[in-house]
Formats: sequence, structure tokens, C-alpha cells
Amino acid sequence: MPIDEPRPARPNAAPAPASQQGMRRQNLALVLGAVAAHGPMSRAEAAAVTGLTRAAVSSMVVELMRDGLLVELGPAPSGRVGRPGNALRPADTGPAGLGLEVGVDHLAACVVDLRGAIRAQGRVAAANRGRAAGPVLAELAALADGVVAEARGLGLRPVGAALAVPGLVDGAAGRVVHAPNLGWREQQLPRTLLGLELELENEANLGALAELWQGGAQDVVHVSAEAGIGAALVVGGRLFRGARGFAGELGHVPLHPDGPRCACGARGCLEQYAGERAVLAAAGIGTAGGDWIALLADLAADGEPRVLAALEQAGRALGTALAGAVNLVDPSAVVLGGAYAELGEWLLPGMCRELAERVRVREWPESALSVSGLGRRGPLLGAALVTIRRILDDPGAVLLPG
Repeated sequence: MPIDEPRPARPNAAPAPASQQGMRRQNLALVLGAVAAHGPMSRAEAAAVTGLTRAAVSSMVVELMRDGLLVELGPAPSGRVGRPGNALRPADTGPAGLGLEVGVDHLAACVVDLRGAIRAQGRVAAANRGRAAGPVLAELAALADGVVAEARGLGLRPVGAALAVPGLVDGAAGRVVHAPNLGWREQQLPRTLLGLELELENEANLGALAELWQGGAQDVVHVSAEAGIGAALVVGGRLFRGARGFAGELGHVPLHPDGPRCACGARGCLEQYAGERAVLAAAGIGTAGGDWIALLADLAADGEPRVLAALEQAGRALGTALAGAVNLVDPSAVVLGGAYAELGEWLLPGMCRELAERVRVREWPESALSVSGLGRRGPLLGAALVTIRRILDDPGAVLLPG
């Protein structure tokens, strides 16, 4: 099922009548979700937000605290006469989410607690372009093992994992359909890692979900770019996936049908004008080892003419492709994320000009185009938050027996 949807209750859940069990799990989710979204808050405030009685909230809180999902702080100021109730917030120990990422030139892992805070993380350089999936995932597992060990030392217990990959994925089957910049095609990935169930998702989708889950716009085109260029469409607070789940391949929108051959096999794709290799070539750098995004940002900040021209050209190419998406789906905002967020100062002017010129169905304000505050952390954070959202949507699925 889609990674942004809550799972149904497990068929072997506690042997209570279905309606009673379902109501209990729903109420647990209401209380935990309210505290996560609006807390810290008292039991009385949680009752007001959820619409449950104070007695029902107190019962749910006892259960959530018993199993380490909520903790109680000191008195919560309420401005009311009488003794204030104690404030509740999600626990910073206990169940957690493991996020994993395979990039063209790096591997990354992180563990996030129920508050959405990254508590342990690791990132290493890795030349993954053209490498077989097996060795790449073995290195990723070794990196993740160290991150999980660090998290466990902090009292955290990862209960699920998700993997961000730059390409077309079939999440239900655990299969990478095509990741051109990695050189992977029809690659079946393991369903577990470090003993945890492993979910698979496109990295641009996870970047968009991270923005959404942290209070972002409900209708947005989210661009995630580094070596390649992907996008995710969020419509009404949900990912728009398309008929087969492959929506958002912005990098392979054709700008010039007779242009250079792309890694995907087509000609004139956006990546040939705004992807890593195109930008570096236009900047006169050729190939760059290490953090080429930081290198470009440093050179642009120093006023290097060829670099500034290359980023201007890339921004205009991005804006041209995005104008088609804006005209088609009419989002409230466009967000530039991924590593390219760090180049936003030089990419956005060209993007704005092309959007203003080409979006004619309505006025396109510059304020509708912004840079993600998550930057290149977005896909990895989104991967870790997948498990956290699962817990918030159905805490009964991770409560301990008894």
C-alpha cells in the first residue's frame, strides 16, 4: 500500500470485539496525534482538541505512558483558576523510525524519535553510480547498524525502516523499476534490513512528505534535485502518484526533443540542462569529486562568472519545466528541495522569470516559489518519519502486550 497511508489494524490484534478494539485504537491515535501536533498539553486540553471526554483521554494517556509513547512533564500553564494539569508530550525514548538513503554519491541513515527529532545519523561518501545493488546495500546496512546502535544507547528502539532511492520504484513489490543515475533497472531489494521491515520509496516523494508532515503546504510541487532531478506532487495533503505510482519524473520532461541523449534513453530531458553533469560542464568544472554542490555555492558566492551563468541557465531550465506542471495542476506553491536548495540564491531568479513568463492562466507571485528549509536532509528525514507517522496513525500497533 502507499507509504503515506496508515496501515490497517493487524489481523492478530488483541482479541477484543472488532468495534471496541477499533474504537480504542482510534482514540489512542487521536490522543497521541493531538499531543504530537499541538503539545505539550494537559489532559484537559487534549480532551478539548480531540472531542473525547476527560475520562477517555485519561484512560488513553495511561496506556500510552505505560508503553513509552507519552511522557508527563511539569504543570501545564492554562490561564485558568485552579490546579493546572501536567503537560504531556511524545516520548524521546522508545519506538523510533529508521531512515535510509541511497544517493548517487552518498549513503545515509538516521533515527528519528516520536517528536520528529533526528537523534542519531550518519552519512558517507560512496560512488554508487553503476554499482550493483548488493554491495551498495551491504555498505548501507553497516552504516545503519552503527546509527541504530547509537540510537539504542539513547533509549530508542527503531520499529520500522524506509529507504529513499532516486528513481522509479514499486514500493509494494520492494523493487526499483529504473534508477538511471544509479544504473539500476528491475532491481529487487530485500524486504528487511537489520531485522526491520523495509519500505521503499522515491526520494523526491519522501522529501515532499517530510515538508508536508512538518507543516508544509497541502498543494505543492516539491522539487528534489542533486545528481538527478525529481519532483513530487502533493494535492490536498496527499501524494499524487499517477496510475502506476510513477508521477513526478520532472527530470525527464523533454525541453528540447532533439537535445542530448539522457541516461533514461530519451533526448533533451531537463536533466541534460539542469542536472549535475550539465551544470558542472557549463561551469567549466567537468567532473567534481566530493561535495560539488558546496563547491558551486562557494564559487558562485565568489562571483565566478561561468558558475553564475551555469546556475542561471539551470534555473531557467527548471522554471521552464515547472511552468508546465504549474499550468497543469495549479499548486499553491513550488518548493525547491534536495541539495539544490543550497543553490537557491542563484537558481531562483531564473526560475521566477520563466514561471512568471510561462504561467499565464493566473498571476504567479514570486512568493509562491521558495527554498526548502530541510535541504538535502529532506528525503532521509522523510524516510525516517514514515515509521513515526505509522505510529501516530495507529499507536496500538506498537503497544506492548499486557
